[in-house]
Amino acid sequence: MCMLEVNFDGLVGPSHNYAGLSLGNIASATHAGSTSAPREAALQGLAKMRHMIALGLPQGLLLPHDRPDAAWLRRMGFAGSDLEVCRAAWEADPALFRNSFSASAMWTANAATVSPRPDSTDGLTHLSVANLSSMPHRSIEAPQTQRQLDALFANMPGVKVHAPLPAPFGDEGAANHMRLCASHGAEGLEIFVHGAGPVGGFPARQHRLAAEALVRKHHLHPRNALLARQSDEAIAAGAFHNDVVAVANETVLFTHEQAFAERDALYAAIRQRLPETRIIEVPAARVSLADAIRSYLFNSQLVTLPEGGMLLLLPGEAREVPSVTAWLDELIASNGPIRQTQFMTLRESMRNGGGPACLRLRVALEESDIATLDQRFLLTEAKADALADLITRHWPERIAPEDIGTPDLWQQCWSARAALLDLLGFKAGEL
Repeated sequence: MCMLEVNFDGLVGPSHNYAGLSLGNIASATHAGSTSAPREAALQGLAKMRHMIALGLPQGLLLPHDRPDAAWLRRMGFAGSDLEVCRAAWEADPALFRNSFSASAMWTANAATVSPRPDSTDGLTHLSVANLSSMPHRSIEAPQTQRQLDALFANMPGVKVHAPLPAPFGDEGAANHMRLCASHGAEGLEIFVHGAGPVGGFPARQHRLAAEALVRKHHLHPRNALLARQSDEAIAAGAFHNDVVAVANETVLFTHEQAFAERDALYAAIRQRLPETRIIEVPAARVSLADAIRSYLFNSQLVTLPEGGMLLLLPGEAREVPSVTAWLDELIASNGPIRQTQFMTLRESMRNGGGPACLRLRVALEESDIATLDQRFLLTEAKADALADLITRHWPERIAPEDIGTPDLWQQCWSARAALLDLLGFKAGEL
């Protein structure tokens, strides 16, 4: 079966700010209270999408959510017009209001978990919207995410979009899910990574029960699913999602030595089920967990190029860590499956804890199916040019902490999103 992988990147929203809302995310905590640059952030993310197109890879986008989220604040008991609701919430509880203002939906690796149809016994591609229940600011996202995914796949009966799992069972989406396969169209092995409870004061965001539920919902045959536990060391070091310490693509698992508990048993199970798997493990003696997390070495985008071979797209920060650059030089010199490394400037996303892998949701589809997607979500060079112009005109240039409570900023964020929806052809209220 000939299938292509489509990456859907989150377009950074106009409310992008550094409120430090994500417990366990060291980058987010480190930059809490800093002044953000939403316009620059959105243009940096758009540049990454353009780069994927230039490499010959299909590229889509998911849209910023409505922020501040007045509808959510109404559920918290505030009343009146959108502006009145936001003003009342800010005056009553600024910390609560900051949750409604977060632009964290930009990290679409947390939007859903995806099982392509070669892996499912019912022959469907399954997407389960993540509940993100462990963090208040992220738990808001599921309804708007589902509306976008429902619209994206509305004309594809072979794709089933599932509602989120019940909130007590934390599910963080594709950031804790990896797929190994001989090719995107071949039957694959899906690895669901979960934590084992609070570690070092940080929560384990993905529940084992959530992983088990996803295997059932996606109709995965037992041979196509593995459950793996993230190591306590990784969580305590700030690897709040598995994609901070491991990434997979086709036959390659690129991982840190300390990513998983019971590592040897996991590797043995992977090799038994998919013998052609190449496990590229970075020893802790060469790159410490601290360096891996600081550089986001593993939160990189690992893709198969149309001409063959794999490319590892890294954040620019990875070049600033000597242990990482030395390891990457040896990796490329080894002439293994990862043939190239490239670097992108994603400083604004990185300062809030999201690298190249955080910004994209991967969906494997038959090439003919791409034409049946809602084309408003697919990116072309012409559309990217129009988006860049719109972002430059409508996105705030800077947001300082004291600006978050400013009604003029709220209006600007609402107006910017409305202009985006209009440009892409969405009706008011459609998403």
